[in-house]
Amino acid sequence: MASKALNIPNLLTYGRILAVPLIVLCFFVQGELSSSDPARWTALAIFILASVTDFFDGYLARAWNQQSNIGRMLDPIADKLLVSTCLLLLAADVERVIAGWTLWAAIIILCREVLVSGLREYLATLSVSVPVTRIAKWKTTFQMIAIGMLLAGPAGDKIFPYTTNLGIALLWIAAVLTIYTGYDYFRAGLKHVVDAEK
Repeated sequence: MASKALNIPNLLTYGRILAVPLIVLCFFVQGELSSSDPARWTALAIFILASVTDFFDGYLARAWNQQSNIGRMLDPIADKLLVSTCLLLLAADVERVIAGWTLWAAIIILCREVLVSGLREYLATLSVSVPVTRIAKWKTTFQMIAIGMLLAGPAGDKIFPYTTNLGIALLWIAAVLTIYTGYDYFRAGLKHVVDAEK
C-alpha cells in the first residue's frame, strides 16, 4: 500500500498540491498582495510545472500500470485546488487582472468545479463514472492557458502587450465551454440519479 501511495504518478500529484501554497506565496509579500514582476514570473513557472504534472501523472499511471485509489481521489482534487486558488488570487490581486464582468467568467468556472465534483461523488456511490469528453479537455486547455497568461498579467504585457487581454478572452471561452460541458455532465448524471430513485 505504501509503495502505491509513493509511486511516481502519485508523487507528481502531491507536487501539484504543494504547488498551490507556493503560488500563493508568490503573490504575498509581508502580508500584502505583490504586483512585482519576479513574483508573477515565479508564480507562472510554478503553475506551468504543476499543469504539466497533470498530464504526466495520469499518463504514467496508465503506462506503468500504477493506478491507485489514492491517485484517483487526489488527482481531481489537485486540479481543482490549483485552478480555484489561481482564480481567487487573480481576483484579489492589486492589479485587478480579473475584475468587473470578467469576475463572472471566474465564478462560472468555480461553480462548475464544485457542482460537477458533487455530482461525480454522488454517481460514484451508484458505481457510475462520467467520462471526460473531448470538449471538456478543450475547456481545460483554454482554462489553463488563460490562467497562465493572467498570472503573467502586467509583467507579460511588457513583453507582449496583449497578454492580459488575450488571457481574459480565453477565460471567457473557457467559461462558455464550462457551461456547455457542465450541462452535458448534469444531463448524463441526472439520468442516473432519476433512475436510482425509481
